[in-house]
Amino acid sequence: MIVVGGGVVGAAIAFGAARAGMSITLLDQGDIAHRASRGNFGLVWVHSKGDGFPRYARWCRDAVDLWPALANDLRELTGVDVDLKQPGGFWIGFNDAELQARASMLARIKDAGTDVPYEMLSHAELKNRLPAIGSKVAGGSYCPLDGHVNPLKLLHALHAGLHALHARVISNVDVARIRHQDVGRFEVESACGRTWHASRVVLAAGLGNCELARQVGLHAPVTPNRGQVLITERLKPFLSYPTNKARQTSEGTVQLGFSVEDVGLDDGTTVLATEAIAKRAVTTFPILGDARLVRAWGALRVMTPDGTPIYQESAMYPGVFVATSHSGISLAGMHAYVVGPWMAGRITAPDDINAFAGDRYLDSSRSHANAH
Repeated sequence: MIVVGGGVVGAAIAFGAARAGMSITLLDQGDIAHRASRGNFGLVWVHSKGDGFPRYARWCRDAVDLWPALANDLRELTGVDVDLKQPGGFWIGFNDAELQARASMLARIKDAGTDVPYEMLSHAELKNRLPAIGSKVAGGSYCPLDGHVNPLKLLHALHAGLHALHARVISNVDVARIRHQDVGRFEVESACGRTWHASRVVLAAGLGNCELARQVGLHAPVTPNRGQVLITERLKPFLSYPTNKARQTSEGTVQLGFSVEDVGLDDGTTVLATEAIAKRAVTTFPILGDARLVRAWGALRVMTPDGTPIYQESAMYPGVFVATSHSGISLAGMHAYVVGPWMAGRITAPDDINAFAGDRYLDSSRSHANAH
């Protein structure tokens, strides 16, 4: 099987397929890629996902349960600790309207039968658990399933795991074409004319999936959305839980985010976003007012119309699959233990996987409100 795309989504699928006994070639675009895996926030998150899309809420719920096994398997195979912590996570709200909207959304998700636990907390209740919280915070919500990892260590561990499982990982490959040659035979060609052949192909190329999927009768309408992130100097531990806009890493730095910007393929940074993120962070945790910022970056999210994943096998060319997800970190366990073996033909298709087919976006009668 050839997997096109070496980010967290593609690497996790390839890792799972290789672990299931499939011969794998992973084609990685390398440093020229708009790699969301190197610029994301590192949350392992189910809290609030799947409003209006119960199958996705259950998918996320099952994924966080798989994370401890994935972290352990990667550590045993590669020696890399991905710094997984799952103490639960907090969403922070600044006024009563935000809190009411949040409570209504979480109730809808739970009422849809998704079994995602949560608590709504007042300012006083929140401050009991997050003592550094600021006076302007109105309250928040808590989900005991949430957590965070080091995304760079995760990407490194997945690639190291692929090497340990004797998969081929080929870097600096810009895939341009997918061709069906014969029954059960496909050719993948790079922009410079190199070719590879396999009986199965997985397109996990992030923003590149839009064009590649079209070549094999699949629909993957992904677009870029920029998020900017800030990093502080190392601080004494004060934040034992991840929140939706700030998390303290194992090294002591605090990661702050994030912006949501429709700016095409521009993954740069701006003073305006940096100022807004920093101001919100200090309002949330006043202790950060004296912290020095040491780094800022922008990264491009890979977004579908409703922010949820696409998983689908081509009806025109069976054996070719597309996989894309904005939540590649949170869903890494699902991609490794379910999606990878399924796309490799080692297990049957997951229940209701057709709910994630890209064809759903062709239905003009269907609402595609953001459920990510």
